[in-house]
Amino acid sequence: MSTRHRTGSEREQLELFRALPGDLAPRDAQDLMAYPFFSLAKSHRSTPIDFRSGDVAIRVEAVPEHGMATIWDADVLIWAASQIVEARDAGLRTSRLMAATPYEILNFTGRGTSLRDYQRLKAALDRLQSTTVATTIRQPPPNPLARVRPETGSPPEAGGRRMHRFSWINEWTERADSRGNPGGIELIVPDWFYRAVLDDALVLTIDRAYFDLTGGMERWLYRIVRKHGGHQRNGWRFDFRHLHLKSGSLSPFKRFAFELRDIIRRQPLPGYTLFVEVEISGRTLLAFEPAACGQPVDSVVLSGTGAIVPSGTRPSCYREPESGVSHGHKSGIRALNLESNQDSNLLVVGGGKTRSEPRPAGKGKRRDRDEGERSPLQAAASTRPFPTRSGGAS
Repeated sequence: MSTRHRTGSEREQLELFRALPGDLAPRDAQDLMAYPFFSLAKSHRSTPIDFRSGDVAIRVEAVPEHGMATIWDADVLIWAASQIVEARDAGLRTSRLMAATPYEILNFTGRGTSLRDYQRLKAALDRLQSTTVATTIRQPPPNPLARVRPETGSPPEAGGRRMHRFSWINEWTERADSRGNPGGIELIVPDWFYRAVLDDALVLTIDRAYFDLTGGMERWLYRIVRKHGGHQRNGWRFDFRHLHLKSGSLSPFKRFAFELRDIIRRQPLPGYTLFVEVEISGRTLLAFEPAACGQPVDSVVLSGTGAIVPSGTRPSCYREPESGVSHGHKSGIRALNLESNQDSNLLVVGGGKTRSEPRPAGKGKRRDRDEGERSPLQAAASTRPFPTRSGGAS
């Protein structure tokens, strides 16, 4: 499946990996699911994404000619991750230099295969190549002992970690036969991404229905939910404002919150049910948990191990809600995941510093005793998709 390929300096050191045939299970890298790396809009974006939280710093920049890579463009990276993991688990040699036909990539990601779709794929590859990323994720600090600045008593910038810079695709070319007919596409994925998929991080199997999600915010939210709540049987919770920060969206917070509530009303995410919860302090939270029609998705696969990834995903659990008034039968607001959700509940405050948002149980939260004793406000917060509060966060 691998052959020596010599056409350039980097390619001389890489073996050509040809795409595997068949209907592979879609896999995604957790780093790409958890942080704002892509534009959520189909419109041209050149404004950088600048995200900081704890030791994590991310800056994404685009060139005006092509604009920033979008979350739809990231489907190419999902295809690449799926190919790499499938080959590894089959005992085949993998490589950052990958070859496929446009049809294979378009078909895998649920796109059409017309000439127009092919042109869009080429535009996506251009954006992936021209978008540059700098991040501290999975980068060691220069001095592990230098955790605090003596003069200020505060942590070093970005946790004192090095910034790793790369593009989503180092280069890509169109292959042609001796007659000049298109023969496929070759692309080189960056080492940072390749190692995340193969060696360092976790890879998650995602629902194939993800490719049917048409909205950028829906796609981003599914990846957040799948990453943080995929194997959490009791669900997960996020502050609305923290979600706004993690999205990298250019939309004002009020617009973002409106769109988030609309997604909660429509319930489009395959395999998960969404809720709005409101703390007594007025803080608005998004809660989500595996849909009741099936079991939680537990297929977390450690990269770099001999674990076998399931060959397919289970059927989507998405169902249109029976009523626009309520979802589920919740008796109260669930507790925060204090042990495993620390990183996800960090909010950036003034000066780029961070603080942990969750409060200890019993402080600043409503705790319902039974259905008959809840106040109207408590009932609304735990059962209605749009709890009505004066002075709410959105």
